[in-house]
Amino acid sequence: MTSRALSFGSVAAAYERFRPGYPGALVDAVLAYAGGPVATALEIGAGTGKATRVFAARGLAVTATEPDAAMLAELERHVPDSVRTVRATFEELPLTSTYDLVYAAAALHWTRAEGRWERAAKLLEPGGVLASFGGPLDLADPGLEDAVRCARAPWLADDDVPSPDGTPDSAAMQWPGTELSRSELFTDVRQVELDRRTTVSALDYVGLLSTVSAYLELPPIDREAAFGRILAVLPPQVDVVGDITLHLARLASDG
Repeated sequence: MTSRALSFGSVAAAYERFRPGYPGALVDAVLAYAGGPVATALEIGAGTGKATRVFAARGLAVTATEPDAAMLAELERHVPDSVRTVRATFEELPLTSTYDLVYAAAALHWTRAEGRWERAAKLLEPGGVLASFGGPLDLADPGLEDAVRCARAPWLADDDVPSPDGTPDSAAMQWPGTELSRSELFTDVRQVELDRRTTVSALDYVGLLSTVSAYLELPPIDREAAFGRILAVLPPQVDVVGDITLHLARLASDG
């Protein structure tokens, strides 16, 4: 796991405050795909529990794992007592328990590529479901998005996390669906798009940017300068597009 992947703990409270949650429609899509009872779930890289809450609210027994102590502490303040928490990276999890569902919310790309799918398969019950979901948080107005890009340019050219397998954004099937489709361990790979839109103040949008790993890697003085320049080009309220791409796959019978 890279230092960028472990950079969020320093802004755990801001992550909880400014990052959007996940809609119930996401859980609906996962459970509909499963097509049968889903009693137990393992969450990889749970962060502050944005996704944990919506799955636990449906009665699933969720084990939420997170390597960063500050993020896990924030999660424990917001999830029900029914959620079991474990401080560990995906790679550190013992392969002694299996689950009906293994899922990750904007976290799977931080896991180590080597052995990723083999480990996920070993954590699933026969016929179990793997779900991965997330998406960029962009301004709905392309002109504003360009203005923000120009404002941050002296300090940061790009704030995206590149696709782990190099799949371009224009491709019909995105990662991790690309790798899952090639894996013999999984079958019935699907990609589902879910709308997620919100309107926030300019200050809250900059607060959201303060939880993005690319900005967290900047020296503090540069980060604050970039945020000041970005805030100067924004109107008081901005519309944010945070559409979710959901990937689903089922453990193959011989997985």
